[in-house]
Formats: sequence, structure tokens, C-alpha cells
Amino acid sequence: MSDEKGEKQLLHLVFGGELKNLRGNDFRNLDELDIVGIFPNYQAALAAWKSKAQASVDNAHMRYYVVHLHRLLDPEETGKQG
Repeated sequence: MSDEKGEKQLLHLVFGGELKNLRGNDFRNLDELDIVGIFPNYQAALAAWKSKAQASVDNAHMRYYVVHLHRLLDPEETGKQG
């Protein structure tokens, strides 16, 4: 599966929310998770992550993550491409 430029799609999910405490990854309220979006490559996901992380810098409990969906969808490809 390729995008319009002929590059293979390496889907990434960006999401975040408020953590219960700073030492873990448990969210305070799953109903309030911020699903930023799914992006066709890591560079686009990183830009979205950076924007959201910077916008929430005043809330120490807010965390955003980039999930490599392509690794979950096709685990055998993990060793071949980032």
C-alpha cells in the first residue's frame, strides 16, 4: 500500500491525555483522551505530537504519545522499516 508519492504508508497514531501520576502511563479519564489523528509517516506524526505537547506545557500531567500503528498492523515488517 502506497501513498500518492509512491512511498509506503507507515501509519502513526498521535494521542494524549492527563496522567494519574507523573511516574506512570495511566490516564485520569479515558473518556477525555485527545485523539489527535492518524498520520501517514513518522515525520507528520512527530509534527502533530510536538504541536500538542507544546500547547499543553503548562499542565505537567498532560502527555502525548506517538504509536507506530504500522508495527502493530504488520509485525513482520518491523525489522525491515522504521
